Order: sequence, then structure tokens, then C-alpha cells
Amino acid sequence: MRYADRMNQLGTETAFEVLAKARALEAQGRSIVHLEIGEPDFDTPASIRAAAARALDEGFTHYGPSAGLPEVREAIAAFITRDRGLKTAPDQVVVTPGGKPVLTFAIMACVNPGDEVIVPNPGFPIYESVVRFIGAKPVPMVLREDRGFRVGAEDLEPLLTPKTRMVVLNSPHNPTGSVLTPKDLDEIAALLRDREIFVLSDEIYSKILYDGVHESIATRPGMAEKTILLDGFSKTYAMTGWRLGYGIMNPTLAKHVARLATNVYSCATSFVQRAAIVALGGAQSEVGSMVTEFHRRRDEIVQGLNAIPGIRCLKPAGAFYVFPNIQALQMTSADAERILLEEAGVAALSGTAFGSHGEGYMRFSYANSVENIREALRRIGAWVQSQIRAAR
Repeated sequence: MRYADRMNQLGTETAFEVLAKARALEAQGRSIVHLEIGEPDFDTPASIRAAAARALDEGFTHYGPSAGLPEVREAIAAFITRDRGLKTAPDQVVVTPGGKPVLTFAIMACVNPGDEVIVPNPGFPIYESVVRFIGAKPVPMVLREDRGFRVGAEDLEPLLTPKTRMVVLNSPHNPTGSVLTPKDLDEIAALLRDREIFVLSDEIYSKILYDGVHESIATRPGMAEKTILLDGFSKTYAMTGWRLGYGIMNPTLAKHVARLATNVYSCATSFVQRAAIVALGGAQSEVGSMVTEFHRRRDEIVQGLNAIPGIRCLKPAGAFYVFPNIQALQMTSADAERILLEEAGVAALSGTAFGSHGEGYMRFSYANSVENIREALRRIGAWVQSQIRAAR
């Protein structure tokens, strides 16, 4: 049978592939420490679970509008208005099953084949995957360790061409944990506001921040109309399996994105949407406790990695990932990923899972207990020492 050529352009998320390999080893009796998957290891708060159960009992088991239930769009608009200082109306909100439909539909609605989309590299691999899938060209915006894995106008400006249609920003950032500063956002906004270029601002880790307050480029003068703000419930409320995200965009684009939703999945799950109202409007103490624990784990893993010869690791400002430099180990990132899993029993991701400029790095998720993080560090340290002995 013959399949569509476009399928050759579609990538994947390596995290799920490594997880499957790790599970297979565990089935054989191996002990594996999981630092590969990017999801909080906490339970969804009880109040949110109870709200979903109530919604089921109240009959929220049917189709809803493709853009989301009206009361949920209103709740999200009110939340973004007070949380980001970005005046938002319900007709700017599209509710989706997870965050990926927002980025996929925004790219489909705004970018033509042959256009260019500037994407962070290293960066979340689905950006580049979708850009290639629709026949556009991903242009890598390199995130460098010597700049703390942040980007500014000086990094972006040389990449702009008459074909540039969209710029993707992700802060806090996956995989490096970097956070754009207010100055970074000001300078990027000044560069883009008078150009006919959309900005996809992926802010899914907005609440997992260790210092300061999250800011969005959409709040800068002239940027709200051209920014697609992506956020959701998966990371903040430990709701990865619930599949609920949302996009904030201009009303015209919101109609286009809702029409794509109609064609692809009809609507997000109604009782899950009802639970989202409680998530946004209820007490946020459990979110605060989760971030405090992530802060503790971050400090543990950064200190531990920096104590291992041949590894250096910056301290991330947000999200729950570290992106250590392993170049001194003199092996490819892919080889390190494989050997760490097969020999050391630590599941992690090669930096190249996030683009070619991730070579020489690894991504470790610290969405695991301190005890397991310490055990992973012990195993990684022992493995590195064995490599050093073998090289003598």
C-alpha cells in the first residue's frame, strides 16, 4: 500500500519512545529510574477530581461547542485577564484537548507551504514536526548555554526574512528550563510589532517558576493581536491525562481554529471542561506546594550533576527539567541516552531529541521523588566513573 508523502515529514516525541523501552526493561526485572517523561508525579487536586465527578452526575457527557463551553471560555478569559494583565474576552479563547491542538491549528491557520517559521532549537520537537508537515520551513533559533539558553532580539533579527510568517517562543522552556526576562520580551516585541508575523507563545509551564512573576509577550504594546498564547492544565494542575489546554488569540483566528477543531475532534470533553472552572477559580495552595517541591528537587539534581566529573549543569529558572552539558564525556547524546538506560538503569533523553543543537546535552526531568533523583545521581556518577576508568 502507498501512503501520503507528508507522513515522512511528521516527527514524534522521543520521551514516549524511551518510556516504552524503559517499561520493557522493567518487565524483564530491571530497576529503572524514570527521568525521561515530562509530567508532574503528583495527583490531580481532589477538588478538581470532585468537580469532574459532579459534572458527570449533572449530565455533562455530551457534545459542546467546538471552541469550548461558554462558561469555561469565560472562566479562562477572566483568569488570563487577572493573571497576565492581558485583557481577554471569551471570544478570544479556544479550549482544546491538550495544548498540542493549539500549536498545530495555529500553524495550520496562519502558515502556508513555503513560509518560514522560526522555532527554538533545542526546543519542543512538535513545533518543527508540524511546520514540516504542512510544507513550511522551520528555521532554527539557537539557544546557547553561554546565554543561559535564552534568546533575544539579537538572536532573532538575523533569522527574519520576507518569508517569515511565525516565531515560536517557549518560556519557561522545555527542555532547558530557561525563562525569558522582561527585557528579552520587550526587545523581541519591539522587533516584531510592526511586522506581519505571528508569535506562538507557548506558556504551558507558566506557573512552574522559581523566581519572579511570569510575563507574556502578548502584554507588550502592539502584540496582543498577533500573539497566540498557549497554556493549559496538564502541568500546573497535574492533569496530563485529562487532556485540556487552551489558546488565547484574536477573535478572527479563534474562529478559524474552532473550525479546525470541528473538522478534527469536534470538541473537548465536557465534564473535563467543567472541572477546569474549579481548577482556575479554586484555592491554588496545592499548585504552590508542588512548585515548592520542584524547587527542592531542582536544587538537588543540579548540585548532584555538577558534582559528577565531566558534567556541568545550569540551574533552570522554570519548568521541571535540567539540560546538562556532557561534552566532556566524549560521546554523542544518543549514545549517552542508550547507555544510561541499558547499563545504568536511568531513563533520560538525548539533547538531540529536541533538535540538532541539543547535541552534547541531555534532558533529565526532575518530576520524580528526591529519593529517586538521588538514586539516579548515584547511578549516573558510578557510570561516569566506569567510563573514566575504561579510558585510562
